Amino acid sequence: MESKIKSIIQASVDVKTNILANPVLLQKIEEVVNLVTDAFKQGNKVLFCGNGGSAADAQHLAAEFSGRFYFDREPLPSEALHCNSSYLTAVANDYGYDLVYSRIVKGSGKAGDVLVALSTSGNSVNILNALHQAKKIGMITVGLTGESGGKMKDICDHLLNVPSTDTPRIQESHIMIGHIICELVEAGLFTR
Repeated sequence: MESKIKSIIQASVDVKTNILANPVLLQKIEEVVNLVTDAFKQGNKVLFCGNGGSAADAQHLAAEFSGRFYFDREPLPSEALHCNSSYLTAVANDYGYDLVYSRIVKGSGKAGDVLVALSTSGNSVNILNALHQAKKIGMITVGLTGESGGKMKDICDHLLNVPSTDTPRIQESHIMIGHIICELVEAGLFTR
């Protein structure tokens, strides 16, 4: 079993090594840091959405902005769109699960806000619908996906596609990239 454990860890390290060696992806991460920083400076908010493990990652990253990351500072307006279970179950029941995120984006988003959409495949219909709605109202769209980018690659203003097709390894890298963004945005907005 030890060799399997080492193999899984090595697979995770390999994906991160590939990110580290990818100047295009690193530049895209820097661009997202700058646009999120600017959005907060302009009084806008950052909304997150995802399904399953990606929903957990969305909630985690929203909390890093609205709570704190490395140090005590003012909260930043950010939330994960799935956290209201009454809303989620009502809309899924009344309109269908494909519309749970697009409907709340339409109600809560405004031009200049940022929507960060997480989908390892890049093909989740409810995420694609949310991205289309965000674009309609002038939000900036950021996608965190896997290697191909799926259908999200043609919709997102900024696509951070992890060079892997393995869902757990992609999700691990999404959290790493999200933490990088949170750390650098926090440092750009606040002094310790």
